[in-house]
Amino acid sequence: MTDHTAGRRPRRTFSPEYKHEAARLVIDTGRTIDEEAREVGVGSHSLGKWVAAERATEAGEPTGELTLNGRAELKALRRQVAELHKDNEFLGQAAAFFAAKQPPQNGMN
Repeated sequence: MTDHTAGRRPRRTFSPEYKHEAARLVIDTGRTIDEEAREVGVGSHSLGKWVAAERATEAGEPTGELTLNGRAELKALRRQVAELHKDNEFLGQAAAFFAAKQPPQNGMN
């Protein structure tokens, strides 16, 4: 049996403050994610996710867990979408039914 973790470094964790500061370095200095990732010693993929999250926060996009009201609204919206899908399917079937009932037209009418 092989040890899949052999030769790997232990997974590091970073505080939210550290992620925020590292992301701000990219945003504020205009340096690339790769440059800043090498500078602060993190993977560029991780830093890229932190930068995207920081930019989303700046733009006022909601981040994190849903509130109780948000969950209720999401549940209601999902129910409404399901109903609209059913209505749309029914209307498509009805249109096909009535289209099949039309007498053929040959352009002479």
